[in-house]
Amino acid sequence: MRKPSAYLMVAALVMAGALLMAPTASAKPKGPGDVTPVIFVHGGSGSAQQFESNAQRFTSNGYPHNRLFAYEYDTSTSGDESIAAAVAGLDDFLAEVKDKTGFSQVDIAGHSRGTTVMHSFLSTPARAANVRRYVNFDGRTSDSEPGGVPTLAVWGEGDQTRAIVGATNVYFPNKAHTEVTTSAEAFGEVYEFLNGEEPKTTQVVPERPGRVTVAGRAAVFPQNIGNEGARVEIWRVDPATGARAEDSPRHAVTVGADGRFGPFNVNGERRYEFAVSTGEGTVHYYYEPFTRDDHFVRLLTAPGLA
Repeated sequence: MRKPSAYLMVAALVMAGALLMAPTASAKPKGPGDVTPVIFVHGGSGSAQQFESNAQRFTSNGYPHNRLFAYEYDTSTSGDESIAAAVAGLDDFLAEVKDKTGFSQVDIAGHSRGTTVMHSFLSTPARAANVRRYVNFDGRTSDSEPGGVPTLAVWGEGDQTRAIVGATNVYFPNKAHTEVTTSAEAFGEVYEFLNGEEPKTTQVVPERPGRVTVAGRAAVFPQNIGNEGARVEIWRVDPATGARAEDSPRHAVTVGADGRFGPFNVNGERRYEFAVSTGEGTVHYYYEPFTRDDHFVRLLTAPGLA
C-alpha cells in the first residue's frame, strides 16, 4: 500500500508573524493501561504482513506499539496435527504477551486458517477465558460465538450467507479474501468492536519524517522461523533509479534465532532497500516511503534462498 506523505500548514503569530510548519499528528496515546493488547493470527501461507497496515492504523489512533502483536506459525503442512501444534504455540505466545503487558485478557483477530486455529483454541474454556474479544476474518463459520467470546465476523468475497451465529457479522463482498484484513473499511469495524467507539481515523497518519522507525523479522517462509545468522542491511536509494545512494548501509545487523531487527530510524520521505544476505546469496526488497512507524516489516525468503 502506498503511504502518502502529508503535512498541515499551521499559521501562527510568532514574533513578526512567521508561518510555522507542523506535521500531521496522530491521536493522543491512550496510555499503557487503557487499551487491551491485540494479537493477530495469520492464515495459510501468511505472516504478520497481513497485519502490517492495520497495526499502523491502530497506532494512528493512539495504541502504543507494545500493545500490538502477531503470532506467526508454520503453515508448510496441513491437517489436525499442524493445527494442534499452532494452538500449543499460541498458548506460549499468549502467556508471553500477558506477562509483558500485565493484562489478564487480550483481544485476538484470526484470518482464514488462523480462524481454524482460534476456533480450536477457544473451544477450551480455560483458554477462552484469556480472550476478551475475538475477530474472525473470512474463515470458519459457527453455530455460536467460539468459546462464548464476543465475536466480530468479517466476510469478504464469496458466499455472503456465511455467518457466526450470535456474532456481529459484517460483509464486504467487493473485498478479496486477504484484503479484509488490510483495508481501512474493515479496520473501522474492528476498532469500533474492540473499543466501543469509532476510530478517530481509518488512515495511516504520517509522522514527522525524521522520527519514523522500522522493525521486524527476517524469516524463512512459510515456516515463519527466524533466518538465524542472516545479515540485514538497510540502504538509502535513489528514488528515480533504485540505485544505492550511499557507500555504506544506514543500518546493518546479523539477526539471531528469532530473526528480529530494529527498531531503526529512517526518513519518512526517502526510499530504502532492505538486503538479506546469507552464505547462499542476497535477496533485495524495495519499499514505498515509510511515512509512519512500521514494526511489522517482514523480510521473507523461501527455504534454500538467502
